[in-house]
Amino acid sequence: MRVRFYGVRGSVPAPGPETARYGGNTSCVDVRLGDGTVIVLDAGTGMRKLGDALLGENRSTPVNLLLSHTHWDHILGLPFFGPLWRRETELLIYPLATDAQERFQRTIFDDIHFPVSANDIPAKVEFMRPEGSTWRIGSARIQRIALNHPGSAQGFRIDDDDGSSIAYLTDNELSASDGPISSPDVLARFAEGVDLLIHDSQYVQADIPAKLGWGHSVVDDVLRLGVLAEPHTLALFHHDPDRSDAALDQVGRRAAHWIGEHTKSTSLVVASEGMTLDLPFK
Repeated sequence: MRVRFYGVRGSVPAPGPETARYGGNTSCVDVRLGDGTVIVLDAGTGMRKLGDALLGENRSTPVNLLLSHTHWDHILGLPFFGPLWRRETELLIYPLATDAQERFQRTIFDDIHFPVSANDIPAKVEFMRPEGSTWRIGSARIQRIALNHPGSAQGFRIDDDDGSSIAYLTDNELSASDGPISSPDVLARFAEGVDLLIHDSQYVQADIPAKLGWGHSVVDDVLRLGVLAEPHTLALFHHDPDRSDAALDQVGRRAAHWIGEHTKSTSLVVASEGMTLDLPFK
């Protein structure tokens, strides 16, 4: 499995010289399974560059899109996804809500928010509704879990037949004050032992309590989850749009030091655009 980050920022795109190294695009992660299947995690603004890459590969296989939820920063790249405007493209969308198809047409491609209507999209777009919390895509088993976020969100675990695995838990508040839908212990069991755990790490302790209840996690809580879940690598993700590269460097140094003191089985990375990881790790 190969994982490549195309967008790592949270809430709103944040382009500019102070965010150039880690990137200013919102959530989008490209996952290539061992059998070549394409899975895309979220459709933030990073999806535009992913589309360019897919067009360059001249692929004919379906694109499987797993949406954590449909807030703007996680779907804003979809209208600018190049393959969507090719008749030969097949896009399979695995939504959270059963009314996602209606939302897709009403909220994005409605001739008001975007100048092209859903009916004029050349690609074949199909909304998938798998039964239960586990299903298969290509060579992988997919599991999903409810997350703690206003309006609801879902996380995913992908276990490929080649033995590699990732968990994607973004827009999740580990210290939700109103009682979490999924507790840290439940999430740790869900992500236990994966090669790569990608988790929302938007806030630092100084942001709290002003942003308590906003549906995002404090880095310290994410590190504690990493100790519980014991992934090979923990990736801090969904960075605050006001967090500069220099500030993220500092967050990363502090987090790596803390992880090193509390576990020998997990390493830490701060996700950045273009970062590519080959799983399983050797």
